[in-house]
Amino acid sequence: MIALTNAGAELFAPDGLDPVSALERTTAMGIGAHQDDLEILAYHGVLSAFGRDDAWFAAVVMTNGSGSARIGPYAAYSDEEMCQVRRQEQKKAAVVGGYGAVALLDYPSSAIKNAAAPEPVADLKTILRTACPEVVY
Repeated sequence: MIALTNAGAELFAPDGLDPVSALERTTAMGIGAHQDDLEILAYHGVLSAFGRDDAWFAAVVMTNGSGSARIGPYAAYSDEEMCQVRRQEQKKAAVVGGYGAVALLDYPSSAIKNAAAPEPVADLKTILRTACPEVVY
């Protein structure tokens, strides 16, 4: 088990492997601010590991989705409801994309924008030391 700062942070392994073991098999990792960033930002990493037994993509999502746009079907959603929607969307992307692991760090955007906040950096160090990816996006 690895310790992450936020109580709502989660490590998810789509194939049911222990999340820490899933993270340790990582060969490529994408680190993105928002849930929908990684599939574009790290497309090459996702594709390079897709369907393989010897390569694994891991995603790290820094924010919790509370600042997501509220239009269309999401117009009346609360911050908490948006967090849950975005978390589920990222987990679905991990399942469909065959990711090895996803780290959902659960920070509000304001914490990521605060250069003086040590927690996001500490969590990233923990994840990177555990995963030891060959490539980082």
